[in-house]
Amino acid sequence: MAMNEEERNQLKETVISVLKTIYDPEIPVDIWTLHLIYGIDVDEEGNVKIVMTVTAPNCPVAEVLPGEVQQRVQAIMGVKKVEVELTFDPVWDISMLSDEAKAELGLDGDYGNYSAMDFLY
Repeated sequence: MAMNEEERNQLKETVISVLKTIYDPEIPVDIWTLHLIYGIDVDEEGNVKIVMTVTAPNCPVAEVLPGEVQQRVQAIMGVKKVEVELTFDPVWDISMLSDEAKAELGLDGDYGNYSAMDFLY
């Protein structure tokens, strides 16, 4: 049975929730917050296509992370098939981080008495 748009959007939100539990081993921030996910497409059959990158093309994690993403997303109820495409276009760089992620990593400015925990969502 084909999924309607609302069901596809719901499934996409679940995929995003799962992506927020996968961390880049080099950086203590999840791959969604790091903006390593460039695109998520859910079709009417429940097939999910994810376009992602890694922080460095020669990083050993480049071989492991897409497999982990594929495995974790495949485990979501309602997901039929998962395709993970690894891309380096555009190449990821630190400017893609959200302000929260930069703060969490201590990369910008003085946040006074805040700790990284204050920026977690």
